[in-house]
Amino acid sequence: MKTESNVKTVMASQHVVYARMSDLNNVGKVRERFDDPDFQQQLSQQVPDDQKIEEIRERLDSMQFDADSVSMDVPPIGNVAIRIIEREPEKCIKFESINSPIHFYMWVQLLPLTDTTSRMRLTVEADVNPFMRMMVEKPLREGVEKLADMLASLPY
Repeated sequence: MKTESNVKTVMASQHVVYARMSDLNNVGKVRERFDDPDFQQQLSQQVPDDQKIEEIRERLDSMQFDADSVSMDVPPIGNVAIRIIEREPEKCIKFESINSPIHFYMWVQLLPLTDTTSRMRLTVEADVNPFMRMMVEKPLREGVEKLADMLASLPY
C-alpha cells in the first residue's frame, strides 16, 4: 500500500533541507532546542491540539539516534527504528522500518523552488495484507500528511 503526501513548501533551500534530513543526528539538535522558550512558543503554534509539547519531549527523550538511524522503545512492541537505506544527494532520502509491526519504506523527495525555498513530498509504502489495509489506509494517509506538514514547518 503506497501513500503520498501533498507537495509541501519548505522555507529553506533544497540544500539546507537535505543536509538536515540526511543526517539523523540532527534529531538531537531538536531535542536540545526544547529548553529554549522561543522554540517552545514556535512549536506550540505548530503542534495539533490533540498533542502536547510534553508528550513530544518525552518521545524525543526516549530516542537513540546516529547519522543513519533513529530508534525508540514502544511498549509493548519493543525497540522500533527507522534507518536511512539510500541517499540521492539533495533530491531524495529513503528510509526503512526495523522491528515495526508493519514493515514500511518511506522516502522524502526534495525539489528547489527558489534559492531560499524548496518543495517536499513524503511517500510511505507499507507491507499490509488486504484485511489490514481497510483498517489502516485512512489513518496512514492522515499520518503521512501530518508528518509531511511537521517536516515542512521545521526551522531549518
